[in-house]
Amino acid sequence: MTTPDMPWGAYAPGMAGLTGTQPSAAAVPGAPAPEVPAPPQQPSAGSAATRSGEFTPEAARRDVPVLQRPVNGRPLVWLDNGATTQKPRQVIETLAAYYATANSNIHRGAHTMAREATEMYEGGRAAVARFLGAPSPDGVVFTRGTTEAVNLVAQSWGRANLGPGDEILVSTLEHHSNIVPWQLIARERRARVVPIPLLPDGSIDQDAYADLLSFRTQLVAVSHASNVLGTVPPVKEMTALAHRYGAKVLVDGAQAVAHFPVDVQDLDSDFYVFSGHKLYGPTGIGALYAKPEILAGMPPWQGGGNMIDQVEFDRVTFAPVPHRFEAGTGHISGVAGLRAAIDWLTSFGREAVAAYETALLGHARQALAAVPGLTVLGDAPGKIAVLTFTLAGHDPVTVARWLDQEGIAVRAGHHCAQPSLRHYGLDAATRASLALYNTAEEVDRLAASLTRLQTQAAAV
Repeated sequence: MTTPDMPWGAYAPGMAGLTGTQPSAAAVPGAPAPEVPAPPQQPSAGSAATRSGEFTPEAARRDVPVLQRPVNGRPLVWLDNGATTQKPRQVIETLAAYYATANSNIHRGAHTMAREATEMYEGGRAAVARFLGAPSPDGVVFTRGTTEAVNLVAQSWGRANLGPGDEILVSTLEHHSNIVPWQLIARERRARVVPIPLLPDGSIDQDAYADLLSFRTQLVAVSHASNVLGTVPPVKEMTALAHRYGAKVLVDGAQAVAHFPVDVQDLDSDFYVFSGHKLYGPTGIGALYAKPEILAGMPPWQGGGNMIDQVEFDRVTFAPVPHRFEAGTGHISGVAGLRAAIDWLTSFGREAVAAYETALLGHARQALAAVPGLTVLGDAPGKIAVLTFTLAGHDPVTVARWLDQEGIAVRAGHHCAQPSLRHYGLDAATRASLALYNTAEEVDRLAASLTRLQTQAAAV
């Protein structure tokens, strides 16, 4: 598959929008010059296109409009990044500019805007491949997000390869999106889902994992980073061990891709999935990476337009990969926004962002340690900046509502990862998840507010 350059020549990482080939005023002799939307403005100082890789949280914050709004009369502190990240203006303006200047369906049109939209869409596929270190865009399938990507693998690869007595090893860290699809296909194929236990610190028990692997194991499903405990498992080593038994490995990168660089070739993962909305991009867009030779052997999951070659009533032939897995009209603007998000994030320098978030996590751990009755779940080394905690005497919803009154947004509940919480004997907890635009001052506001809650309760 060829991947042409972006059609909008001035489009670049961090640009406010998209520019492109404009109709000529002389296209119809004697006709008045058509009205054409003005090209988007060039990047302003400090935008992603002009940063050259330096990083400060203040630079990131200047790009994210929602962080400037008040909530309940207080400056917003967004600590619900594990659920969704906020969007930089580069993403927001790219979406608006796409619809204002370039909206068209893709792949099937002969007109100019269809060609431009197709080139943008395929350019986005190439950008995702580079972002993941994939060898070719042909291994990248656009989906609605991580959940749909896992279901695609389960329903296509799983239905074709799983049989009675086969085993799917699933770590106890997993989000429900990486558990339930395997349960569904295992029930259908009479296979079995086998949980991989955790150690007290929230890391995967590697000895138990090694013992569970066998030639019955067909697939291992594991998070690259836990959305509840922040644990970052040794995915590369786990993959190598699984491959000794001929098993495939699916890595859920939903929580990982925004926090540290990913190289799927180095990991040697067979499948890697992520969501755009946890990567500073739009909702409703994500991607599946699969090794091209594996993808080529997978049957289509959904049928419809865009994924076919020839259709007759007695036979059908399908488009080559990855297109055979993208039935119907995809989230075209979402691909434009996802590329803008990737460009924005990578403009800062991934190592610099990871180092900053590690330092901010250390500060947060110290600050929360001073809050009476607060217990953080999970202490695995190398964890991402996720702090899930309990507060003695208060249920998680009460804690979240208290914080919300002070403009601090956190998540309360089971976080779609009930097995992780049950490892600690819990049904619910409160989670503060940090991102590159969060600051030490915001963390201090969180700790001070929780301390006030405890002080007020003690006085009653």
